[in-house]
Amino acid sequence: MTIVTTQEFNSNQPKYFDMAVNSDVCIKDDKYLFQLLYQPVESDIIFAPDDDFYKSIPFEEVRDRVVGYVKNKIALKNESIC
Repeated sequence: MTIVTTQEFNSNQPKYFDMAVNSDVCIKDDKYLFQLLYQPVESDIIFAPDDDFYKSIPFEEVRDRVVGYVKNKIALKNESIC
């Protein structure tokens, strides 16, 4: 088992991801110990688009909707206070 600090892991991520294929790799910070797990999956499972993918909207649109919603809620709250 290899235990590394978060700083060491961040500076050498590819190295530790490659190591996790054959051995246990743990990342330790002040409070926690995280273990890297290697679980091979077929790439077509991850990247094959499905019906939900075609119904999705871009991140920018989600962000704009959320920002608009929050601004509207703040404006309504400010109106009710006055």
